Amino acid sequence: VDTVHQGHHDGKPGLYHINAVDTVTQWQVVGCVATICERDLIPVLEAMLHQFPFRILGFHCDNGSEFLNQKVVQLLNKLLVEEFTKSRAYRTTDNALVEGKNGAVVRKQIGYGPIGAEHAEAFQKFYTIHFNPYLNFHRPCGFATVQTNARGKRQRLYRHQDYRTPYEKLTSLAGWKK
Repeated sequence: VDTVHQGHHDGKPGLYHINAVDTVTQWQVVGCVATICERDLIPVLEAMLHQFPFRILGFHCDNGSEFLNQKVVQLLNKLLVEEFTKSRAYRTTDNALVEGKNGAVVRKQIGYGPIGAEHAEAFQKFYTIHFNPYLNFHRPCGFATVQTNARGKRQRLYRHQDYRTPYEKLTSLAGWKK
């Protein structure tokens, strides 16, 4: 999970996009809040987690304080999430998948311009009704093949043209209906 700030509008902070991506299927859910305080964040985060068609086993975020608080931990415990981890300081690759999706999906579709926080609710409705179904049922993602070289380093290769939608990837997994 990561947040994307939409700049300042007329001297006031803009809205925040919340981007959540599953590491196996690349199932992606985007949400939007006016501020990243608990009052705004918790209901949207809970609604986002309910949009995943499978049980969430782990929750990983960067070192941002918006997800590192007691209310978020209580929410994750309520939803029976088994593992809660955070990125190490100054390790940009710890959250690389969601960081890449921030640019390739959120910034590409929404842009970089400032958007006022008062539009957060309209964006949240758009994401829930239109954008998230598009991302998961119609937009293909590249899935890497992991190879280990002679020195033991793992490399991700995209040679085999494995491009599928997150739904197609999900249904290709053994026992996916469970």
